[in-house]
Amino acid sequence: MTDAGENTEYDVVVIGAGPVGENVADRTRAAGLSTAVVESELIGGECSYWACMPSKALLRPVVARADARRVPGLSAAAEGPLDAEAVLAHRDGMTSHWKDDGQVAWLEGVGADIYRGKGRLTGTRTVSVTAPDGTHKQLTARHAVAVCTGSRAVVPALPGIADVRPWTSREATSAKEVPGRLVVVGGGVVGVEMATVWQGLGSQVTMLIRGRKLLPKMESFAGELVAEALTEAGARILTGVSATAARRAGKDGPVTVELDNGEQLETDEILFATGRAPRTDDVGLDTVGLKPGSWLAVDDSCLVEGSDWLYAVGDVNHRALLTHQGKYQARIAGAAIAARARKTPLLETDPWGAHAATADHAAVPQVVFTDPEACSVGLTLAEAEAAGHRVRAVDHDLAAVAGSGLYAQGYKGRARMVVDLDREILLGVTFVGPGIGELLHSATIAVAGEVPIDRLWHAVPAYPTISEIWLRLLETYRR
Repeated sequence: MTDAGENTEYDVVVIGAGPVGENVADRTRAAGLSTAVVESELIGGECSYWACMPSKALLRPVVARADARRVPGLSAAAEGPLDAEAVLAHRDGMTSHWKDDGQVAWLEGVGADIYRGKGRLTGTRTVSVTAPDGTHKQLTARHAVAVCTGSRAVVPALPGIADVRPWTSREATSAKEVPGRLVVVGGGVVGVEMATVWQGLGSQVTMLIRGRKLLPKMESFAGELVAEALTEAGARILTGVSATAARRAGKDGPVTVELDNGEQLETDEILFATGRAPRTDDVGLDTVGLKPGSWLAVDDSCLVEGSDWLYAVGDVNHRALLTHQGKYQARIAGAAIAARARKTPLLETDPWGAHAATADHAAVPQVVFTDPEACSVGLTLAEAEAAGHRVRAVDHDLAAVAGSGLYAQGYKGRARMVVDLDREILLGVTFVGPGIGELLHSATIAVAGEVPIDRLWHAVPAYPTISEIWLRLLETYRR
């Protein structure tokens, strides 16, 4: 760890050492800029310890068992329950048991200085660091400060909620034992993934959905197929309802949840997956004329609007709350910081991609690791129509592709591409079905690259793979 003097000057100061902050530091150090990184928790951030890594470690055994149950000759062997203790132990290993030694070594290996403590802006290009022991340091940035503090889960202020000690995504991915009963409030990505995990590990899961469908930001059929599979797995899904109050009996007793329809549910734990807020409430935004707790508006280099030195990268700018998109922004922001420090033009391209973030507008890929998987990139049909495009949705049953029948008996899935009829390019693609997450990058290339449909005909899918869905979609479009 760095132990510098009272006042320390760097070219760049990064507040937040999750994947986004790490990648900003990596790019600025590669450009020869001295860089300090300030972190109040674990180096590696939310993704490494409470989100991407632990959630996927928990999901993988559940989904693998579901896949195995659909394979002739293997299905009978996969009928038994999962070894929950082994699954949780594997999760612990994937999070390095919530120790960040490896991440620290990587960040120090790129030449960044690490400051443990709370980082706050104190004015133009200045950051104060309050260490765990209460001591203070003042850092000065010659060129840029990057706020990469991410987002946090939002828990609604319901009566009795503080005494309930509800789960958020952090508790859901780090729990040490399987609850007998779990209520999941929310039907977005976190809600459906955690419902899949804990139902698969033996919980009796009840989902409370304020709207009428799961995964409301994706094509409707995605939520429908995931809901069908969760119900078949034993989960209960209640739509059009909201929790209005909750109370726990004693210190560790059951939780009673009151609903707006008058019903009461008893559960052992309750998870709120009801949205996220920026972690900007205590980073000193008020000292530079910005509103604490706000999302930070940025240009396509992630420079905060109205500033020539302050960058907001990743979740805090609210462009795309996904780790891979934040890392993408970080590479662009790092390159832009370096170019401006050298007083050279922001070139359209450099070895690390464009200096302008464009793929976080209309070409954002996402995989929901449920059973079945749901993935998408770009615009849904409704979004494309609302944006004024003249479009056509082309749908195809994934079960009709030879590769899907080999992948699993009784395969269920669906694919859609949204075609811009004027330019004959794809504006969006959605796949739902077992094992389709690895198909998404081909769709991302087609959407981000604006590949003409006439050229996509010449990207021949291998037979017999699920990727043959591309041929079937194109054939359907040309009919």
